[in-house]
Amino acid sequence: MKNSRKISSVVARDHLRKLNFEYIEHWVPYSILIGLAAGASAVIFYSLLSVVSHYILGGIGYYYSTPTGCEQPLLSVPSVISPGSLGDLHTWYLVAIPAIGGLIVGLITYRYAPEAVGEGTDAVIDSYHQQQGRIRSRIPIVKTIASTITIGTGGSAGREGPITQIGAGFGSYLADKLKLDDNGRRMMLLCGAAGGIGSIFRAPLGGALFAISVLYKRDSEFESLVPAFISSIIAYSVFCSVFGWGSLFTTPDYTFTHPAELVFDATLGIICGLVAILHIKIFHKMRDLFKKWGIKNYFKPMIGGLLLGLLALFVHQGCGYGYYIFGGGYESIQSAIDGGLAVEVLILLVVAKILATSFTLGSGGSGGVFAPTLAIGATLGGAFGILAHAFFPGIIGDMQSTSFVLIGMAALLSGVARVPIAAIVIVSELTGNYNLLPPLMFASTIAYLVTSNWTIYEKQVPARVDSPAHREELTIDILENASVSDAMSTDIMPANPTNSVQTVLHLITKYGHIGYPVLDDNRLVGIVTFKDAERVPIEDREAVLVEQVMAPATSLIVTYPDESLEDALRKLVLNDIGRLPVVDSDDQSRILGIVTKSDIIRLHAQLR
Repeated sequence: MKNSRKISSVVARDHLRKLNFEYIEHWVPYSILIGLAAGASAVIFYSLLSVVSHYILGGIGYYYSTPTGCEQPLLSVPSVISPGSLGDLHTWYLVAIPAIGGLIVGLITYRYAPEAVGEGTDAVIDSYHQQQGRIRSRIPIVKTIASTITIGTGGSAGREGPITQIGAGFGSYLADKLKLDDNGRRMMLLCGAAGGIGSIFRAPLGGALFAISVLYKRDSEFESLVPAFISSIIAYSVFCSVFGWGSLFTTPDYTFTHPAELVFDATLGIICGLVAILHIKIFHKMRDLFKKWGIKNYFKPMIGGLLLGLLALFVHQGCGYGYYIFGGGYESIQSAIDGGLAVEVLILLVVAKILATSFTLGSGGSGGVFAPTLAIGATLGGAFGILAHAFFPGIIGDMQSTSFVLIGMAALLSGVARVPIAAIVIVSELTGNYNLLPPLMFASTIAYLVTSNWTIYEKQVPARVDSPAHREELTIDILENASVSDAMSTDIMPANPTNSVQTVLHLITKYGHIGYPVLDDNRLVGIVTFKDAERVPIEDREAVLVEQVMAPATSLIVTYPDESLEDALRKLVLNDIGRLPVVDSDDQSRILGIVTKSDIIRLHAQLR
């Protein structure tokens, strides 16, 4: 026995080395390939978005300002308007343009790819859990065009939803071309999503963490972490080689020096959690209202665009910052970091951005909710920081007050998307500032706890055990950790070799079991089943003995008390039998019990 265990151990180690080699051999090149595709997709998407924004919104005098110097503009920007400088004619154009863009998007998406409607990340989550990682090959193209028009005409949406679906779509396409199985396709899907987010947000670590954690409310796909890292790094390198390196936003050199600040961080975390729930409720309510509305689907994004334009006009006339609710909201984030907005403007932008995003995506526009969520968190954190500085200047200094912008971004994203770790890392990478990790962690954790099971991504499932992608795998894991002795029945009802076949049929009728071990002097000599007895003609069943029809012990498939239930179940399935005798491993003629498929199913249900 000891020698056999040593041999088994050596075989297992060799098998593991083989698996590791195969994993590296396949997934390193696959991850690089999908990273290149995702990075190229991000370059194309961002380029198209820049061109559309430049010539449509720029044509009336409004240009998106680049948050920082790291992002090299594709087209030169002649001027960036200042608050309140829009004329009345151009202002009303800004009302009409999102509506026109919404109509075009509605016609494209509902005609060619309804999956491209709305928030793209949720569609990727659904594909992972319910569609074996499959995304139709036309989706990346339609999503690119639709999102470019939505965001480029002022829609309140971010880049991450589109690029997540675009990258994931290329991952799914490449998996099919490489003839990978469902698990491989799902991993390629995550690699594509990680590459897309990591590149367009210049956050390779955060992009990978977001891709593997956004699938669940409280779990992650850690098996995909290494391929996602590789893909995200490659995609990030491709994108930044074209559009410049560095973080998306510039921040002061924040430091965390006063433990009393944690009280304020906790308070902001609670506020962000409550605002996250409000954001989620409004977003889903608006989407449901548009779904119930009895008009043609392709008109709905136009209505959403019109509502967005009217909202922008209202905000513009109120404070001159109406254009801050367009797009992803990057300008409002940088302005909040710079401390350039009054507290009442920041609070107005929180409410307006929630409504603007709900109008755009709830009506069927194409984009992402990730960047608007960051903008809402930034303006909320900025308002909180100003008030904290006003009431507690001895604890919260002038610079510390703007640090709450970053804390609000991470906390709100953590609560809205259920991704606390990814939120912390992404905000640190977006701003190039890692000195606020303790406050970011504290506030994000509290916001995550406050929102409980609320999430803006409805296709998220609680954990891996709830995902169809892991149902079979988890079933095997449960059975591997249970032994035959846990499920077997020791109440053995044997037959004797000299019993007649008719006696066996009487036992079957009385007790309901369809198979019986045959014991001679308490030693297992065979098994007799209903099928064995039924083959004997009716008139001969009293005369024919069990020993004449039974399966002899030498041909029996048996199991042992310490064998795993997964191995026992495999024996039952592969041999198409309903029961296994449980015998002593040192003396196979000594029967200890019987285990059936029903026994295994019953125990499995109890263990779950």
